[in-house]
Amino acid sequence: MSSNPCYHDPMPDTRTSTASPTPLPERFFQRDARELAVALLGKVIRRRLGDQWLAARIIETEAYLLEERGSHASLGFTQARRALFMDPGTIYMYYARGGDSMNCSALGEGCGVLLKSAHPVVDAISPPSSLTRMQQLNPQRNGQPRQPERLCAGQTLLCRSLAIRVPEWNARRFDADWLLIEDDGYRPEQVIQAPRLGIPSGRDEHLPYRWVDAAYAPHCTRNPLGRSRLPGRDYRMLDHAQAQASASKGDVTC
Repeated sequence: MSSNPCYHDPMPDTRTSTASPTPLPERFFQRDARELAVALLGKVIRRRLGDQWLAARIIETEAYLLEERGSHASLGFTQARRALFMDPGTIYMYYARGGDSMNCSALGEGCGVLLKSAHPVVDAISPPSSLTRMQQLNPQRNGQPRQPERLCAGQTLLCRSLAIRVPEWNARRFDADWLLIEDDGYRPEQVIQAPRLGIPSGRDEHLPYRWVDAAYAPHCTRNPLGRSRLPGRDYRMLDHAQAQASASKGDVTC
C-alpha cells in the first residue's frame, strides 16, 4: 500500500471459486434504476482485448428515470438513445465532453444507470499485465502512465481505460466473450448517497440519485466528502442495507 492516504492499490481478488469471468444473469438488471445503481456498486467490469481481460470495479453510479428531467430519455426517443427503451441490461453509450460514456438500461422504458467511475482490479483473470495495458490505453497528457487510482476516475476515463467505444457497443447486450459485468463477492461496507453531477439547473438537479462506495470516495469523479460538503445537506452516509432500502423507496432526500 502506498504511503499516500488517498491512494488505494488495485483491488484484490475476492473470489472463492474458479478463476473465470461469469457474467451477471439478465434478471440482475430487471429492477428500478435506483436499485440497480446501488446493486452495481462493487461489481467488476471485464473487457477482453485479444488474450487479456481488463478489469475495473464499479465505485460510482448514477440513476436516471424517464419521468425526471435530468435523463436523456426525458428528451424523447431517438435512434441514438434507443438502448434506454430496450430490455434491461442493454448497453447505452453516448459521447460526454468528447469521450465515450457507458450506461445500462434498467426496468422501465427510458430508465438506466450511468457507470460513473471505477477502480482497476488485479486478480487471477486480470493480472498486472492487464493493468499495464489499461495504463497504455489511457496515459496522462504528457504520455506518462496514469496512476491506477486515476485510470477510471470518471465516466470517459473508465471507457478509455477499457477500450469501450460508442460505435461498437451502443444498443448491444453484454457479451460473455468480450464485455461483461460480474459479481466476485465484494460489497461496499458504506455507501454515499448524493445528488448527481453536472445536471443543469431546473432539470431535477436536486435528486440524490448518485451512489458512491465510501471506501473509494477519493477516487470517484468528484469526492462527495470534500471539505465544503456537509452530511445531511450534501450527502448521506449509509450502510449497504440502508442504501438498498433508500433506493427501493425512491428516497429523494439527503
